[in-house]
Amino acid sequence: MNGSALSPSTIAVVGAGLSGAVIGRLLAEAGHSVEVFDTRDHVAGNCHTERDPQTGVMVHVYGPHIFHTDDTEVWAYVNRFQTFMPYKNRVKTTAGGQVYSLPINLHTINQFFGKTLRPDEARAFIEELGDRSITEPKSFEEQALRFLGRDLYEAFFKGYTEKQWGCSPSALPASILKRLPVRFNYDDDYFFHRYQGMPENGYTDMVTRILDHPGIRVHLSTRFERATAREFAHTFYSGPLDGYFDYAHGRLGYRTLDFERFTYQGDYQGCAVMNYGDSAVPYTRITEHKHFSPWEEHDASVCYREFSRACGPDDIPYYPIRLMEDQAQLSLYLKAAHEEKQVTFVGRLGTYRYLDMDVTIREALDTARRFLSSPTG
Repeated sequence: MNGSALSPSTIAVVGAGLSGAVIGRLLAEAGHSVEVFDTRDHVAGNCHTERDPQTGVMVHVYGPHIFHTDDTEVWAYVNRFQTFMPYKNRVKTTAGGQVYSLPINLHTINQFFGKTLRPDEARAFIEELGDRSITEPKSFEEQALRFLGRDLYEAFFKGYTEKQWGCSPSALPASILKRLPVRFNYDDDYFFHRYQGMPENGYTDMVTRILDHPGIRVHLSTRFERATAREFAHTFYSGPLDGYFDYAHGRLGYRTLDFERFTYQGDYQGCAVMNYGDSAVPYTRITEHKHFSPWEEHDASVCYREFSRACGPDDIPYYPIRLMEDQAQLSLYLKAAHEEKQVTFVGRLGTYRYLDMDVTIREALDTARRFLSSPTG
């Protein structure tokens, strides 16, 4: 805090990721003094990017982040701070010794089954494969068996899901699979959204620009203690929800990621993302980062082998698990958060939800505007 006195309208923002940066910027533009705190030595949270000094490749340090949205205002907002270059996410998967396109599309179906089906034929074929005895799928596994059948489920989802989530697909909610639909055409674009792209100079440059305002001071490598919130008119907290309450009701379940980074002289795999569906392969995917910036040219490459595991106390939390048996514990934390009148919990960690970047920004914009329109704002 540099020893300076705080004005009565000073706002604390905990976390210099997308949520914190967007909220801080709107509040600063409205005349508030904003103090942003982050335990890391950089801004942008898990979408932090930096150039590899040896290869010149822009590396997504905590794993790839691809921006996609149908929200015109959010798209305009991020382009205000960074030029977004066209980028389409086209994912491949290696399963059973062959390479296929994801999401499952007409090419995947025909290749996997050795057929030449037209769209209507493929739709009828997949319907026949599905387990129609499952009328109301409740788990990920039931959802897959009902709509894909056992062969496609075991080839593309069973092993990958077990590695990613560390549990049987029968323990995961059916809603997880709805994010990866089957397509009965040859469209292999992973996302349907109208706006898709990558920031030309990386996400960290974008977030740095969002935070670049005379009303904002950023404190990196600084832990924000719960008691410190009393020094501010209001606090927006995007850190772990359970961590704010000192894990009073136990730790919420997260998956974390380990990255085995390696370089390659040339083009390692010919695409940005290669999934590995077989259970025998210990990693879930390999990402090749130069392909996330297709407008650039690099002779060498930076790649990550990605391993998912249970998140420990000293690990970076990535994905909230939200199993059914965790709901009672989560309810206790949500009730405690509701009772904190001078604190607003935001973002993926603060609300314990999986959020895409565009949704994170949308919620941050809406949260800041509600605060500014309230009597205290």
